[in-house]
Amino acid sequence: MVVSCIKRSLIVNTSPQGGLFHRLLFTLRNKVKVQSGNVINLASSTRIRQCHISIKGTGNTLTIEDGANLKGVHIEVNGNNCSLTIGKYSVIGEGCYLSARENGTTLSIGENCMFSRNVKVMTSDGHDILCANKRINPAKSIVIGKRVWLADGTTVLKGSNIGEHSIVGINTVVTHDVPANSIAAGNPAKIIKSDICWDEKLTY
Repeated sequence: MVVSCIKRSLIVNTSPQGGLFHRLLFTLRNKVKVQSGNVINLASSTRIRQCHISIKGTGNTLTIEDGANLKGVHIEVNGNNCSLTIGKYSVIGEGCYLSARENGTTLSIGENCMFSRNVKVMTSDGHDILCANKRINPAKSIVIGKRVWLADGTTVLKGSNIGEHSIVGINTVVTHDVPANSIAAGNPAKIIKSDICWDEKLTY
């Protein structure tokens, strides 16, 4: 059984359709550690279970929109005035790691996205890199458009933006922008096909 660790000062907002019962299920099905002064917004009809959610600092917001489906996901917000948003009807697979770190960063995932297993999306390197006593690796926000498919083992690094309807291949490392309706693959990612679209249905 997963034990909830929500502090009393945490604000968990649910839509009128969700209410107290939906909030209770969220706290029972997930391991949640959140410092005071932060907000979690849960829309109705979300499915969130076996997730680890950690929010440190103040003024941070985690928003999970209507119909989103998460299982076994690690979500981290660490800093001040950061936001992490998961769009409507997006599916985030097991072993995924979503991290919005440092001050004022944003990690935004659009509607109807599909993340396979072990995907990592991070706004920060996690440690300072210095040159002549000045930091050269500040955090940068990430925007992932609607209907983006990230295949198994994809890593999306700080400052990357992925356009809507795009696909990122298995074990790809995204270090720059990916245009809409494109396929990107490799380490680092390269655009290998443009003007594409994809469907969840498999025809064979």
